[in-house]
Amino acid sequence: MPRIPSPLIAAAGLVGGYAVARWTKKRPLGGVVLAGAGAVAAREWQQVGGVKASVGLSSAYVAAFAGSHPLAKKIGAWPAVFSAAGGMAAASWAVTRGK
Repeated sequence: MPRIPSPLIAAAGLVGGYAVARWTKKRPLGGVVLAGAGAVAAREWQQVGGVKASVGLSSAYVAAFAGSHPLAKKIGAWPAVFSAAGGMAAASWAVTRGK
């Protein structure tokens, strides 16, 4: 079975978590999506890049989520989420490419 690239998993977790929370009006449900994708991405990061990569990128994932909130006040919710997701995908790709 082909693996789903970790940058895609991380970006989808951030966008999907927000989308589920917004459309269902149930923030905890969005958190489940966010955490689930984060866990899958962390496992991929560990398999591809080792423990240091997994810990670093998992921290970046949480920071991207947290950072999207104040950014949303400046540029809007969806642009902030897409910016955080894009940044996270780029970080994931940079750390795990070629491994």
